[in-house]
Amino acid sequence: MNRPAGSVALLDLEPARSDFLEQAIAGLTSSPRILPSKFFYDERGSDLFQQICELPEYYLTRTETEILRRYMPEMATSIGANAEIVGFGTGAGIKTRMLLEELENPIAYVPVDISKQRLTESAEALAREMPALEVLPVCADYLQSLDLPTPARRPDHIAVFFPGSTIGNMEPHVARDFLERVARLCGHSGGLIIGVDLQKPRELLEPAYNDRAGVTAEFNLNLLVRANRELGADFKLRRWQHRAIYNEKASRIEMHLVSEGEQSVHLGGQKFHFDDGEKIITEFSYKHTLTGFTALAASAGFLPPRIWTDAKKYFAVFHFTTM
Repeated sequence: MNRPAGSVALLDLEPARSDFLEQAIAGLTSSPRILPSKFFYDERGSDLFQQICELPEYYLTRTETEILRRYMPEMATSIGANAEIVGFGTGAGIKTRMLLEELENPIAYVPVDISKQRLTESAEALAREMPALEVLPVCADYLQSLDLPTPARRPDHIAVFFPGSTIGNMEPHVARDFLERVARLCGHSGGLIIGVDLQKPRELLEPAYNDRAGVTAEFNLNLLVRANRELGADFKLRRWQHRAIYNEKASRIEMHLVSEGEQSVHLGGQKFHFDDGEKIITEFSYKHTLTGFTALAASAGFLPPRIWTDAKKYFAVFHFTTM
């Protein structure tokens, strides 16, 4: 493949700033009020999330990585040779590199992420380290329908890699729609490797989203920093507090920004009033069971999976396949 070492051709489908404004206004007008979590990931937000992944309380990344290290040869064999790998929201790409290094003759890697700078940096680094691999990065919101680039060489099949339990940030109907689109993307004899956080006691879950160092709080508040900078909003950061709770009935972590006192915020020519203690929902993180998630994927068209877990069953990695 003739190309300068480390060069990649980015397909830029990054959402316009007007999308952020439109969705922020719609979210703050709704009941309950929300700000979409996908807008966490500007450059600063991506850096903060990387710090979160290294915190002692945040077991998710550490546990999933341990599973991948232990079972990656089995996963690679399960995927098979000559695959095109499509990675959704893979961030710095460390877990993807683990997969690609184990696979037999991977044809191409198509990372799709909303954080353009992090995506470009990780794609260029991977292209330098694996010059025989065609790397085709796409900056886009992967929750939307996408036409992905076609590799120069034809793969035998497509495998989607979706680590990090990001599927937990989707409400069940959204997760099912997403999984249906993934199944269509995989096509005949394709597959999905996906990381899923499992249900566990509140005393293990809540500290992971309320770390003592306050990094998750800064990450959450950065959403308001971004709204002020990019949308001309006037959120007063000192009057908002981060809070994450586990809703046991819904089996999900709920991350909020809570108003301290009555206040008003201006955004997009509109004025939004908040009562003392009123919340803006910024993220859900659903926790699944092995049987429940298998059933969800089956309803989207996937066959029964292979499953790998850690010893404590805190986390699971599934390999689903299509007909």
